[in-house]
Amino acid sequence: MTVKTLEDLFVHALSDIYSAEKQLTKALPKLARAAHNPALAEAFRMHQEETEGQIERIDQVVEILGIKLKRIKCAAMEGLVEEGAEAIEEIKEGPVRDAGLINAAQKVEHYEIASYGTLRALGRQLGYDASALELIEATLAEEKATDEKLTLLAEQEANPEAAEEPGRRAPAKKTTKR
Repeated sequence: MTVKTLEDLFVHALSDIYSAEKQLTKALPKLARAAHNPALAEAFRMHQEETEGQIERIDQVVEILGIKLKRIKCAAMEGLVEEGAEAIEEIKEGPVRDAGLINAAQKVEHYEIASYGTLRALGRQLGYDASALELIEATLAEEKATDEKLTLLAEQEANPEAAEEPGRRAPAKKTTKR
């Protein structure tokens, strides 16, 4: 797609995140099945439902603004989904894998936060309909909340449990400077 105007950039960015969300709907069930921690598995299942709602919101934005999405594949999400798949394949089931899954999932969330934040800024600059921008804002808020949930799961459960796994090296001793 040739981007010549700010409107073109908005359509491209919206098309890109639409593709990203579609890819994510296929990846989240795999992450949920691979999670050892029940709370993490449930978080992935809940985000699956949220993601389906986010796709519906994009459809509503398209309708409100009277635009047509471009058929593109989000290469960034493709790579991020692959990182999650690698964590599943390369880390044995347990707390360390859960920490790896959270790592991969938070990278996805940060990409989505950046994408929806950019869409919000572009939409505001273009003076787009407030109802369309509210839909983008709602999704941005959900993505931020999901990132926070993952941070809490990492800090309170997955990372402490992973730190107790056998074979962990002792932490390096702190040295004092003189």
